[in-house]
Amino acid sequence: MNQLLKQVLLFCVCLFAVSGHAMVSFPAVTLDAMADSLSEEGRAYAAGDYKKAAKLYRPLAEKGDAEAQLILGSMYDFGLGVPQDYKEAVKWYRLAAEQGNAKAQSKLGSMYDIGLGVPRDYKERGKWCRLAAEQGDAFAQLSLGEIYDHGKGVPKDFKEAVKWYRLAAEQGNVFAQEKLGWKYILGDGVPQDDVLAHMWLNIAVSNDFTPGRKIAVQQRIDQRDAIARRMTAEQIVKAQELARKCTANKFAGC
Repeated sequence: MNQLLKQVLLFCVCLFAVSGHAMVSFPAVTLDAMADSLSEEGRAYAAGDYKKAAKLYRPLAEKGDAEAQLILGSMYDFGLGVPQDYKEAVKWYRLAAEQGNAKAQSKLGSMYDIGLGVPRDYKERGKWCRLAAEQGDAFAQLSLGEIYDHGKGVPKDFKEAVKWYRLAAEQGNVFAQEKLGWKYILGDGVPQDDVLAHMWLNIAVSNDFTPGRKIAVQQRIDQRDAIARRMTAEQIVKAQELARKCTANKFAGC
């Protein structure tokens, strides 16, 4: 692997480490609350009246409603309508997670990963991420792949990392798609293959529609183009065609 690729990889690993909590925690609860917009609490949340939403979600959460527990936990996590309190967030995430709520399990895993509201504990992170990943939660699958990739609380296992990255990538998770690209660059857990590396990075570039991510998308473009400089024209055409087919098939069987 040339020096440029090594430098880009190191930068991306560091960026992923510092941004993990925001990546895990931001989107899911907002979408759940908006999907429940016919309820009074859902309408309050969607309208940004978080104090009213917290007041309405609390009795539901106290009665054992797992979705309300998840949402209330997230509100404490980010200080929406309530004082930011990671311990209180963990409390509600745990109650929902123990009822089998996959998003809450994934979020609880992220709290153990970073050490917010609980001591950092990679084994606990792995436990909750696995439960969520086995239910099909894409971000938990990404996180479980990262656990095996770096040997956090488990023996390092690149093949197992690739397995979970692929499951998340097939659900459209751009971070997992990028991770798969790097696995093919490095030949970790899969045979080294510039064509498939280019394909997955190209997919991650075209599949990232999150506002405000221009820098991250440009980094993927730079990664892809660095690989292309050592590929033949025929290989690049093949990689581009594979990316089109994979996207058309909604990332299945790539």
